[in-house]
Amino acid sequence: MFTDIKYEDLRDKLSSGEYILIDVRTPLEYKEETIPGAINIPIFTNEERAEIGTAYAQESVDKAKMLGIEAVSKRLPQMFQELLQISKDYPHMVFFCARGGFRSTSIVSLLRSLKIGALKLDGGYKAYRAYINDNLPKIAEPVDLVVLYGNTGTGKTQVLDALRAQGADVLDLEACANHRGSTLGSVGLGEPNSQKMFESLVFEELVGRKGNLVFAEGESKRIGRSVIPEYLFDKIRNGRHVRVTAPMEQRIKNIMADYVYDTDDELIEALNHLRKRVGNDVIDKYIIEVRNGNYPVVVEELMRDYYDPMYEHNPKNYVFEVENLDPEETARNLIERFLNSQFTEHNSQ
Repeated sequence: MFTDIKYEDLRDKLSSGEYILIDVRTPLEYKEETIPGAINIPIFTNEERAEIGTAYAQESVDKAKMLGIEAVSKRLPQMFQELLQISKDYPHMVFFCARGGFRSTSIVSLLRSLKIGALKLDGGYKAYRAYINDNLPKIAEPVDLVVLYGNTGTGKTQVLDALRAQGADVLDLEACANHRGSTLGSVGLGEPNSQKMFESLVFEELVGRKGNLVFAEGESKRIGRSVIPEYLFDKIRNGRHVRVTAPMEQRIKNIMADYVYDTDDELIEALNHLRKRVGNDVIDKYIIEVRNGNYPVVVEELMRDYYDPMYEHNPKNYVFEVENLDPEETARNLIERFLNSQFTEHNSQ
């Protein structure tokens, strides 16, 4: 019976609830990028993999194999118990490593010898990446984007969430990048996603759409660590552009909800990155205000004196404008305008 499966043959099976992807690479490799939905059960720790790699390069293949066997043998009892539990919920466990080599082959061979359903992803993560590189441009090609623009804090992301909840197709590029796109964009979100992870998540957003009209937010070409591919960025530039506005009071509330947390450390660190653009005296004042809990003062001044002038410096041609006082109502207006009518006017650049 076959033990290898290609990713293109696996995709449709994953939604059945009987298949699960298991990444046996190190926690560091998994954190950097993986296949969306995969869980991590590493065969080697980060340190063990580094040691094995050094032995392979500086000593011999046999030495590297011996170190690998020693490392795996210590972890096998715990791994087996964990995998046995998973197999009760998922009859088909699909394992992958970097290239479909030793790490995934060894665990699949062991499990199959014990009559436990295990498959190996043919070619590993490298083959999956080749699939994404080949198919993401094809998936994106027929997409017609309605692109939301607006000053910082106007609630564009909340509108996208409301659009999705109301059944519209949405491409949330900031969620895919795990970054909000500005200098303060990583506050409260942790590490931004890598380029590979970004592209994988964009693919998942687009491949699951119900139609070709998709709502997105206007972005710069770079979001955190991620760069929007040129073919997709062209669609943002040439899409139908909508301006979203909101009163300053509402914008302040939106920003505080996104950026104010139990600790101010991340926010202060992000503010320090603005020193060259805003000036040391201004940032010193903002940090004092933040430490005193005067967040609205800092938010309003930053928007009025820094972000708003930058935004107005890059005007767009808009086919529609909406004031966002309530994201659910704004989403309904957009759906009526673009999905429930025969509106076909395209934005001219």
